[in-house]
Amino acid sequence: MAEDSIFTKIINREIPSEILYEDEYCIAIKDIAPKAPTHVLVIPRREIPKLVDAKAEDQELLGHLMLATAKVAKQLGVDDAFRVIINNGSGAGQTVFHLHIHILAQKNFSESNLGF
Repeated sequence: MAEDSIFTKIINREIPSEILYEDEYCIAIKDIAPKAPTHVLVIPRREIPKLVDAKAEDQELLGHLMLATAKVAKQLGVDDAFRVIINNGSGAGQTVFHLHIHILAQKNFSESNLGF
């Protein structure tokens, strides 16, 4: 059996983390290596390694993650200007292979090195 990802361990409360939001499908935590003043991860409770690994039956969960992302942005007071990023694969910068959405805010992204 494969070892649980760090995110699964956080979800299971095996590793402490500052949980900002949670519901039956996902949690949101502060990123431990923030790339912006606000950097939060929205993580599904069900472990899907990469976005490309999602199946048709994950459609409702994926939609829920987007709505939860908007709810977290509102909760944090950054709903007027934030960036959403999903890295898919190590070549795209994914380091934890448990699908997650990055919310980045309170940074001038026109000056960022993200390239878009």
